[in-house]
Amino acid sequence: MSHIIHRSFRNAPATAVSGQGVTLRDSLGREYLDGSSGAAVSILGHGHPDVIAAMHAQIDRLNYAHTSFFTTEIAEELADELIRSAPQGLSDVYFVSGGSEAVEAALKMTRQYFLEIGQPQRTKFIARRQSYHGNTLGALAVGGNESRRMPYAPILIPVTHVSACYPYRDLHANETDLQYGQRLAGELEATILREGPESVMAFIIETVGGATAGVLTPVPGYLRAVREVLDRHGVLLILDEVMCGMGRTGTLYASEQEGVVPDLVTIAKGLGGGYQPIGAVLVQRKIVEAMSKGSGSFLHGHTYIGHPVACAAALAVQRVIQRDGLVQRVRENGTAFGTMLREQLADHPHVGDIRGRGLFWGIEFVSDRSTKAPFDPSLQIHAVLKKTAMKNGLLCYPMGGTIDGKRGDHVVLAPPYIATLDELQQIASRLATSVNEVLKSAATATSPVAA
Repeated sequence: MSHIIHRSFRNAPATAVSGQGVTLRDSLGREYLDGSSGAAVSILGHGHPDVIAAMHAQIDRLNYAHTSFFTTEIAEELADELIRSAPQGLSDVYFVSGGSEAVEAALKMTRQYFLEIGQPQRTKFIARRQSYHGNTLGALAVGGNESRRMPYAPILIPVTHVSACYPYRDLHANETDLQYGQRLAGELEATILREGPESVMAFIIETVGGATAGVLTPVPGYLRAVREVLDRHGVLLILDEVMCGMGRTGTLYASEQEGVVPDLVTIAKGLGGGYQPIGAVLVQRKIVEAMSKGSGSFLHGHTYIGHPVACAAALAVQRVIQRDGLVQRVRENGTAFGTMLREQLADHPHVGDIRGRGLFWGIEFVSDRSTKAPFDPSLQIHAVLKKTAMKNGLLCYPMGGTIDGKRGDHVVLAPPYIATLDELQQIASRLATSVNEVLKSAATATSPVAA
């Protein structure tokens, strides 16, 4: 009997014992293709020798030094590398241990910035529905994942949420993508005006939506229109690239494809590739200068920020990405992978939408393609798909509540960047087999005859 509080009290998880490349093995000898890199984390797969060697070298030299006393050479080196490759204007890095911590730090940094520049009346954040920014209280507050927010709603700070960029369901029949993006930017501006422009600190969004709604890619021009609205009212833009950043969508930062530079951007998952817990906030110089000239420090901190072994792992991951041309590989193989998914599933009567960029894809399921009606939530399509896929030797990332936190099912695919075309084809095929198995049963259960 386990003494661990697992994610579910009802179902004990399998025990992972080893991993190599894109494959994981459990204690019963079963092998799984890691079609989602865990939760879009293991971008170099498992057991990469360069990363392991870098971790060994660092732990032999220095395993830990508290940042109230010391910086370390490896943390400085990683920061230099991140800024060298970051969008122009981002100048400084704050290290943390994961995505939720990165978002918390970004929220606090935003508030401190406005205090330092003499605008203490700015106290409000605006975020988007059907988003996810982490599980700490601040991150949950700005997030739009209703099922995760609900139990803690009474103790969350109030945050105003606007529409997500979700063209599959929200694009009007007579509307172009450009017009849709402008409409969403107009909704944001109306919200800022209603809240009081002098009271709003920042708009926080995932550049490409992640697990909550299943890889929502922004329509062309949307983020540029958003940036213009924010600049008019002195509001900061925080981009959450914890899941979609570090090459996942085919550029190192997803924002590069949108032609915008955020004031703050959060990264994690692909930063350390799962080899050590690490995340970071990258910040524009004006914010750092305001804190430097004001309080003289960032009023925040955690015990393990800038952990030397974590920084060594992350630096090794980033160097492998560059050396092996993996961002370019993500672009090329991502296009092929999208084609594979469409060949397998585009004509399926219960697949409503296939969307994505690079090696980051979401598939939304519907009970009726013509109406886009979702399956009854009681069928738990996403949960059944996860179990079925594992039975078929595939790890994928299904979720429910796609539409509004209650209705809708989807699956996210985010293979490691090192996956070969043959391995990507196997992932697509095993997913299709699993989807066919699950949705055939679900359709039978909801048919008039069955009723």
